[in-house]
Amino acid sequence: MYKARIQRVLDAMADLGLEQMLVTDPDSIWYLTGYTVEPFERLFAFYLRRDGGHKFFLNRLFPVPEAPWEQVWFSDTDDCVSTLASNVDADKPMGIDKTWAARFLLPLMACNPGAGYVLASDCVDDARACKDEAERSLMRAASRINDTVMERAMAFIREGMTEREIADYIVSQYAAEGCDSSAFLPIVSFGAHAADPHHEADQTRLKAGDCIVIDMGCRKDRYCSDMTRTFFCGTPDPKYAAIHDLVREANERAEALIRPGVPLRELDKAARNHIAAAGYGEYFTHRLGHFIGQTEHEQGDVSAAAKALAKPGMIFSIEPGVYLPGEFGVRVEDLVLVTEEGCEILNHVDKHWRSVG
Repeated sequence: MYKARIQRVLDAMADLGLEQMLVTDPDSIWYLTGYTVEPFERLFAFYLRRDGGHKFFLNRLFPVPEAPWEQVWFSDTDDCVSTLASNVDADKPMGIDKTWAARFLLPLMACNPGAGYVLASDCVDDARACKDEAERSLMRAASRINDTVMERAMAFIREGMTEREIADYIVSQYAAEGCDSSAFLPIVSFGAHAADPHHEADQTRLKAGDCIVIDMGCRKDRYCSDMTRTFFCGTPDPKYAAIHDLVREANERAEALIRPGVPLRELDKAARNHIAAAGYGEYFTHRLGHFIGQTEHEQGDVSAAAKALAKPGMIFSIEPGVYLPGEFGVRVEDLVLVTEEGCEILNHVDKHWRSVG
């Protein structure tokens, strides 16, 4: 598995004319090697070479990786950048990923000024964007837990509860299901708070007629889920119920188009045009979706500016919304997996509006 993943990155490096690259994102290093560590402020890197001479650069505080590649060790009192600089090709272009701190990159550039430095994150990010079968299974499992916890949250909600109570309940249910953690702090928004797509749950209490936006995700076996549903406490205002139907339809229209080869910008266009035709275009204020995997937002998006075509194994969100400032908001979000023939929707909680509480 790891050999195949590394080869995909090496092939992408070849397309850029690179013979060497430093991968420093811990999630990407795990993806390529199965070795995990949290480096905090310390240097940590996996060095890829097209000739196969890969190396780990490791602080002696880290555990020893069970891996076949050369290990270059240093301590907190060593000049770790100089150690790295002496173990790479000083006169050939070096690929660098987007996460490496300037406190390491700039000294390396000073040590090896003859090397050109190339932002090469796409070599790894594009590989990670198309999930293999093991990753697809883990993503399905995380979404099944999200479905279960969303249903529990709906049954838990009662008028008079606070946003924070519901958010804390969701986190507790992830723990009960054996998750590593939440993928992000659950967004629970009542009434006018729902007009802020990233509102942080507070002590606001639920009252009759409020909309309830719940955006939530867990992290299980390193892989994340993400889903949003919007409900109403009691009987909704007919205007708000109609907007909910509009947003759900936009979600479904975009999902119906997904298949290999479709430009991702066309998905955004389909959802956005449907909402705009009803007069709410200016209130759909964000992209249609984001990629997801080991983190809740990975490189890649579904937007008007997206250049990528859908490929089998890609997993991203489809989450149109309408946000009326000071009044109301609604979002309906699924995760979708691009298959060889179409798409698989990973969430199964009903998307139609319903009354809870």
